Amino acid sequence: MHCVDYAPGNGAACTGTLSSTRMNAHVPVGDLLRAWRQRRHLSQLAVATEAEVSTRHLSFLETGRAQPSREMVLRLAELLEIPLRERNALLLAAGFAPMFPEHALTDPALAAAREAVGLVLKGHEPFPALAIDRHWNMLVANAAVAPMMQDIAPHLLQPPVNMLRLSLHPEGLAPRIVNLGVWRGHLLTRLRRQVEVSADQTLTSLLKELSEYPSPVASEPGGMSHSGVIVPLQLASPAGVLSFISTTTVFGTPVDITLAELALETFFPADAATAAVLRALADARAKAI
Repeated sequence: MHCVDYAPGNGAACTGTLSSTRMNAHVPVGDLLRAWRQRRHLSQLAVATEAEVSTRHLSFLETGRAQPSREMVLRLAELLEIPLRERNALLLAAGFAPMFPEHALTDPALAAAREAVGLVLKGHEPFPALAIDRHWNMLVANAAVAPMMQDIAPHLLQPPVNMLRLSLHPEGLAPRIVNLGVWRGHLLTRLRRQVEVSADQTLTSLLKELSEYPSPVASEPGGMSHSGVIVPLQLASPAGVLSFISTTTVFGTPVDITLAELALETFFPADAATAAVLRALADARAKAI
């Protein structure tokens, strides 16, 4: 694979109110369904119409006056776009066995997916790319990531390496991010959306922690975006300011929890100068081998 393994494993289980399968097994399924419906800002009428049941029946399910079938649990979970981990929690709360497996990324069952991840990361060189879990912990990275980690406090590089913490911590990349105010706002906005969608307590705690980090008050050099269409990451380096644009890739049809929660973050040079520096670094690494 030729990747740098920073944090093997698939992350710790969350223990939030809506995010723990074990805890939710003791919460009435109706309470969970109502909480997810309200989180999605949907009325009983809207959900009942899409699920092809009466509003009265959905109300009975939410109040515990009726128990949902396994098929109804899965139908409502799909409609409400509930994460696979939480769908297992709903099934348990309703008295059914969990449906979606969870394997470590190193498990033989995920060999094909692991190979696909490795191919994407390796193929993206000489530009940085990494795989993260649902809590933004780095699972694996390509060889172009390590040179970007200069002057980072050692405690931030202890596994599991949390990429949001590493990016915004005053002892992490933050002092080298030229447009820190803009990039910080972008990351926090993205994290808030994840919290809203997932109800994940670990992400909620991470958002609170990151929001309390020092933030710049002055306007950032480089403006709000690259060419007015995208937010770049502008990173100071000995070779000058490196400017990146990023993309996020996820598996299209996962039925395994680990794969459903895995994302590939790939960084592309936003200008010719950055591309030249990254290629030069890759050439230097190749000569050193």
